[in-house]
Amino acid sequence: MLKSILLFVLAAVLEIGGAWLVWQGLREHRGLLWMGAGVVSLGAYGFVAAFQPDPHFGRVLAAYGGVFIAGSLVWGMVADGFRPDRWDVIGALVALAGVAIIMYPPR
Repeated sequence: MLKSILLFVLAAVLEIGGAWLVWQGLREHRGLLWMGAGVVSLGAYGFVAAFQPDPHFGRVLAAYGGVFIAGSLVWGMVADGFRPDRWDVIGALVALAGVAIIMYPPR
């Protein structure tokens, strides 16, 4: 389970970070270097996701959706000064509960 959680965290950093770099390059006019780094990061995310121990693509990506939700809010807090409200926090907790239900029950 620890390996899976670490892979989810790394995948989130790569995907959210990559999207943020593209956003910064395009919307904040930081240039092609930022966008290129974002594209590379987004590509690396796809490889990291493939290392999940569970062999089922649909299950892994469905569960990752919950990690993405929570990770996006955290990224916004750290990188952009975003302050989630209670509904954001509740939604992220529900999404993470979904991750646990999908990925980690006894099968």
